[in-house]
Amino acid sequence: MDMQDRVLRARGLDTTLATNKLIRNTYSLLAMTLAFSALTAGIGIVANIGHFPWFITLGGFFGLLFMVHKNAERSSALIWVFALTGFMGLTIGPVVNLYLETHLNGGEVVMTAFGSTAVIFLGLSGYALTSKRDFSFMGGFLMVGMLVVILASLGSIFFSLPGLHLALSAMIVLLMSGFILYETSQLVHNPNTNYILATVSLYVSIYNIFLSLLHIFGAFSGGDD
Repeated sequence: MDMQDRVLRARGLDTTLATNKLIRNTYSLLAMTLAFSALTAGIGIVANIGHFPWFITLGGFFGLLFMVHKNAERSSALIWVFALTGFMGLTIGPVVNLYLETHLNGGEVVMTAFGSTAVIFLGLSGYALTSKRDFSFMGGFLMVGMLVVILASLGSIFFSLPGLHLALSAMIVLLMSGFILYETSQLVHNPNTNYILATVSLYVSIYNIFLSLLHIFGAFSGGDD
């Protein structure tokens, strides 16, 4: 029994160490990608880069995301992660410029969206990390939610209804919040999670929450976006 206890304790310690390392690596890389994305967004704002055509935005995102997944187990994955987040940061620049130019309180709208995004992410991640609850059961619901958002997005293209756009933004905030809980739970309960993919998933959730809140706050600020 003593030997079995030692083996079990050793395994438990190894799992705890692996989990802590995974969480540390994920959040360290996430912090760096957010900083780099903020830098590229700042460059886009200062250079007054216009909006990218939709096919370039989608092509760049999915192309770089594919390269991240393809190289997730290689050291070159870091290059693709920063390429992806840097590109996504550039796409934020024109959006922020639009709110700064079309809203009298554009700066306040942007900072409110930024601060709210930070509160949502830190609150949800902190809860999942400290409570250690397993949110893996949300996987199926999140996939269904993603399908609904995609269909609603297609509907918003054909039906230009302000209410629909706002409802879609609110749905995205809720969906991405669910993804944050789910991905953080994976870090806690599955030490074999790939930290590269976990970082990208959390980054995309933060990105979408920020843009959605920017749209919601901008709509209620009285400006014309």
